Amino acid sequence: MDNLVLEYRDPLFGIMVIVSLVFIFSFLTYSWGIYKEKKSRQEYRKLLKRFELGKLKEEDYVHLYATYNLPFDSILLLASTFLHKGDYTKAISVYLTLLEHVQDRVKKEELLDLLGTTYFKGGFLQRSKDIFLKILKFSPRNQHALEYLLIIYEKLKEYDKAEEVIDSLSELKTDIFREKIYISTLRIISDPLMSFEEKSTNLLAIFKMNKIVERLVVQFLIQFNKTLFWQNLELFNVVKFLDLMWYLDFNDIDFGKVSQNKLLRELYSAKGYINEATQSEKFELNILITLHKEKSSIQADLNFEFLCSKCKKVHPVYEPRCPHCHGILTFKVEPQLARSFSEKNLSLQ
Repeated sequence: MDNLVLEYRDPLFGIMVIVSLVFIFSFLTYSWGIYKEKKSRQEYRKLLKRFELGKLKEEDYVHLYATYNLPFDSILLLASTFLHKGDYTKAISVYLTLLEHVQDRVKKEELLDLLGTTYFKGGFLQRSKDIFLKILKFSPRNQHALEYLLIIYEKLKEYDKAEEVIDSLSELKTDIFREKIYISTLRIISDPLMSFEEKSTNLLAIFKMNKIVERLVVQFLIQFNKTLFWQNLELFNVVKFLDLMWYLDFNDIDFGKVSQNKLLRELYSAKGYINEATQSEKFELNILITLHKEKSSIQADLNFEFLCSKCKKVHPVYEPRCPHCHGILTFKVEPQLARSFSEKNLSLQ
């Protein structure tokens, strides 16, 4: 009996009992966790069977997040199916609904950022602006919010505020050289108190210092001050606005200036306005010149595509900002041979 008491009171025996109890408790806890997770996954799979992926309702996303403890990133990935389908309204509803349940500040900021971006893509510029301003209230150095805010102010033609954003971006050591010149140029073009002559003079002065705004300056001059454009033709690189020259009305062309520019001689020979070029280094122009020279019955024309030098996306219409990567004045003009309008009509008859 004494030996038994001694054995029971042995410290090593007590430690073994405690370790055993801890192990049993840990094992039970772990097993219960696995059971719970397995049960949740089964219920989650049942829920997904009830709905096609991408057709879940807004409240279903919150249900998945709150009830089944599905990771936040997974919920955002599911919600992105609406964005891929271009259903911005539903994506916005999901983000708004999730915002009511998410408490973590980092997650809230991420949701607000997604919401602001989605509003922007959906064309809700005022709402997008409000969201990004809200983000900047508690995160003033959020570069992504500032960049989107700059684009929004640009689209809304609120150039004073756009310049304020540029100043904020410069404090973050961001390269805003192009943005600064670009917004200054747009500001002049949109100034309601400045005459066309004043605008033309100021734009030409900006261009002489910063060639990157060439397309904007040329487009303005061709529309509102053709005389000044032709007077300064030698300053410009025609390759960068070949489409504008191709579509220019016959009566607006200064053929005296054209005769002094090799590419324009080729361009208007290809169009059939003159016969001063017999060939061209540009394949598309060379084909059209040859067709005119041989008086071929084949009717051809030029179309143009615009390749972003930054993201390499092709766009059918020229825009100062690439709609894909938001690069400023990054489009390169790419001529494309096409059937002429008259030949298309004949083929349909």
